[in-house]
Amino acid sequence: MEKIEHTTISTNGINMHVASIGSGPVILFLHGFPDLWYSWRHQLLSFAALGYRAIAPDLRGYGDSDAPPSRESYTILHIVGDLVGLLNSLGVDRVFLVGHDWGAIVAWWLCMIRPDRVNALVNTSVVFNPRNPSVKPVDAFRALFGDDYYICRFQEPGEIEEDFAQVDTKKLITRFFVSRNPRPPCIPKSVGFRGLPDPPSLPAWLTEQDVSYYGDKFSQKGFTGGLNYYRALNLSWELTAPWAGLQIKVPVKFIVGDLDITYNIPGTKEYIHEGGLKKHVPFLQEVVVMEGVGHFLHQEKPDEVTDHIYGFFKKFRTRETASL
Repeated sequence: MEKIEHTTISTNGINMHVASIGSGPVILFLHGFPDLWYSWRHQLLSFAALGYRAIAPDLRGYGDSDAPPSRESYTILHIVGDLVGLLNSLGVDRVFLVGHDWGAIVAWWLCMIRPDRVNALVNTSVVFNPRNPSVKPVDAFRALFGDDYYICRFQEPGEIEEDFAQVDTKKLITRFFVSRNPRPPCIPKSVGFRGLPDPPSLPAWLTEQDVSYYGDKFSQKGFTGGLNYYRALNLSWELTAPWAGLQIKVPVKFIVGDLDITYNIPGTKEYIHEGGLKKHVPFLQEVVVMEGVGHFLHQEKPDEVTDHIYGFFKKFRTRETASL
């Protein structure tokens, strides 16, 4: 870990913290919520050893990157803009791209808007969902799961932050990471995240040192930046109307755990396995469902996920033209 370099890059009006290691073709790793560059620690070291330049930023609002206060500053266009600016600042033309959770959503849209910057994509956890022209996303979630669904609960500024503040940050992070319940997370206000049970012990893949790193960073920064991604969902829906109906036309591999809540949303399995995803992502080449694996698959099974990523990207490595 001490070999990983940490720098700050000015991009799109913010300062972005970037972790990187290695030399060769560039792989850009994008984290989700509640996460940091640190979630890719295993892959950074592995891919540096495999001859790649591995880069993982703290996205806008997270860790050691700037966190603008307004929810309107967290649309998908802002986040994609940050990444394009990052690549420009680093002098990188094209990257291999890997995303997880919110990072997967951002990765889909980076490929949609700027396919010229992406050689190939390995996305995890969150499938590409085409823009529904009739229903805003938060409204759709509310209709499907009710007001207690976590995305709906995240909408009111300050409310969830107050709930989170009643729990030790390290315990809260642990609850998020080790959950094995694949059902849609609905958290009544009367219970709150403060009322969720603590796991009896940490799993082997998550150490006290890991939890401390996350706890320290989120104690310093808070959760508002990450929550603002959810609060900007409907605004992103409005702003992305010009891209409605476009397909994602880069080579793609998709990986998900069978215990991931995203995989168990009604209709998702059919969408993935019966041609729906392929319709919108025509260059989808592989789908991998990891058995007995939850949401944070790249931390839970780091070696397996690294092998899946490496095996896919090496097919396209001769096409790669940019490196650091």
